[in-house]
Amino acid sequence: MLPASKPSLTEGKYDIYPSYKINNNQIFAGFETLAEKFTNQRTIIIDGYNGAFFDLFQLRLDELLRRNCRSVNWIKTSRFFKPEAEIRAMTAPFLGGDDPLFGKITSLNLSDFFIAEKLKSIRPDNNSDISIIIGPGASMAQWEGLLIYIDIPKNEIQYRSRAGSISNLGLTAPSNPKEMYKCSFFVDWVVLNRHKQQILPSVDLFVDGQRPEIPVWMEGVTLRESLFQMSRNVFRTRPWFEPGAWGGTWIKENIAGLNANVQNYAWSFELITPENGLLIESSSLLFEVTFDCLMYLQAEAVLGDNHQRFGTDFPIRFDFLDTFDGGNLSLQCHPRPEYMKENFGENFTQEETYYILDTKDKSIVYLGFSDNIVPENFRKDLEESLLHNKEFDPDKHVLKHTVKKHDLLLVPYGTIHGSGKNNLVLEISTTPYIFTFKMYDWLRPDLDGKPRNLNIGRGMENLFFNRKGDYVTKNLISKPELLITGPGWQLYRLPTHETHLYEVHRYHFFGTIEIETNNKFLVMSLVEGKTIDIETSSGFRKSFSYAETFVIPAAAGKVIINNNSGTEAILIKAFMK
Repeated sequence: MLPASKPSLTEGKYDIYPSYKINNNQIFAGFETLAEKFTNQRTIIIDGYNGAFFDLFQLRLDELLRRNCRSVNWIKTSRFFKPEAEIRAMTAPFLGGDDPLFGKITSLNLSDFFIAEKLKSIRPDNNSDISIIIGPGASMAQWEGLLIYIDIPKNEIQYRSRAGSISNLGLTAPSNPKEMYKCSFFVDWVVLNRHKQQILPSVDLFVDGQRPEIPVWMEGVTLRESLFQMSRNVFRTRPWFEPGAWGGTWIKENIAGLNANVQNYAWSFELITPENGLLIESSSLLFEVTFDCLMYLQAEAVLGDNHQRFGTDFPIRFDFLDTFDGGNLSLQCHPRPEYMKENFGENFTQEETYYILDTKDKSIVYLGFSDNIVPENFRKDLEESLLHNKEFDPDKHVLKHTVKKHDLLLVPYGTIHGSGKNNLVLEISTTPYIFTFKMYDWLRPDLDGKPRNLNIGRGMENLFFNRKGDYVTKNLISKPELLITGPGWQLYRLPTHETHLYEVHRYHFFGTIEIETNNKFLVMSLVEGKTIDIETSSGFRKSFSYAETFVIPAAAGKVIINNNSGTEAILIKAFMK
């Protein structure tokens, strides 16, 4: 769990709690400080994200208010949800039926979950000192009063769902965590985000509710000003780390401060913006806000030329795949754009590249088909493996490539691929992030002991079988091209596939370089070297360490980057074509 205060950090080390500093005394902690804001208030609206512990908030605040001899009339929005059977019927078309993983982005709005006329008919109680309406959608009652919003990071929502302590929107009981995640991804988060975007400009107090007994909050005007400044400088998202069936040891051994009582770490979500948060720091207190808040308020400043195409979507993601002393990833592919739109409702698809950040023992990556591939035989062998639980021989069908540090392998949609054991992959991709069609997974169970879900049929519908043999070595193994050089530095282009929406460049430098955004946002990661300092044209300064990912918004204009390593630094840059 995120600590309330910023932990001390060894200089030059990877920071698992990267924060954007603002002036002192702008962040507050505890129910007592929150209750003080209720002084002289008669009407209070406490809206927020499903997954927040609204009952606990009510209990703690009620105790404090009554201690001050103030009578409170509490009204829960859950009283006005439609019947559960009606909600289940309404959401079912977006949940993919028996498909355990995939649904379709909903067209519903938060108001569809409520008996709207009843919610809007509720008025404050004039016989009480304070009337408080609390729960998701509270602002839809259209009261005039102090508007509070309780937000919850997506990782904390998932921890709570796995613990069975929350349920999906409008339901009273939790279900299987994987089912809950699917419903959250395709329905709950979509409608809650639409509502949040609508009311965000008018929120008076914004609460980070992930620490149940120590809520942290700031004034809405302070949050909006902080995001304004962030969108014109440089920032990192808060990374988070997950174990997996194939997970490895590199992250555990090289990133300090993580929970060691897990069997492995498979992923580091460096920049997966639908789920990552942003940390704001004031007087050492940490406040987390979901990344979407930045985009709802400052998308044009962040995206620049790409704003018209992507709106409030941030279209690039960076994450680590750690298979050091672990296992092979599944053999997999990602959907073609038209398939993605029709089946899942996403506006663009998952296009990946594998940047090899570290490796050992002549590790390999599976990529592309063998010259003699026969699609029917490939499918037959996969289905027999699944049916009879017997090993599938990938060497009969799929190419494998020995890889080394700083190689870039291209994984356009519809391409068979999978990292092998003993790699640390920096996965650079367009943002969609769950749409992986696993076709063979080495007969291993998931961490819960159950078989991992395969999608042979969906994979076969999306694969390009002409990505084979010489095509792969010529077109899917990026060959660096020197673009420009200067005193102590070189800039290389690492060509991506013709279908990729983004470009990848790489800087090699010993001293200082200047980079113009040219009204495009830039996503960067230090892939060689110890630390760098960045200064924006506004005078903002920030240091970043090895393996850290950061964003330079389009509105930053120009940045100056200084290498503190004493040796050559290598910096990866991704941006939209």
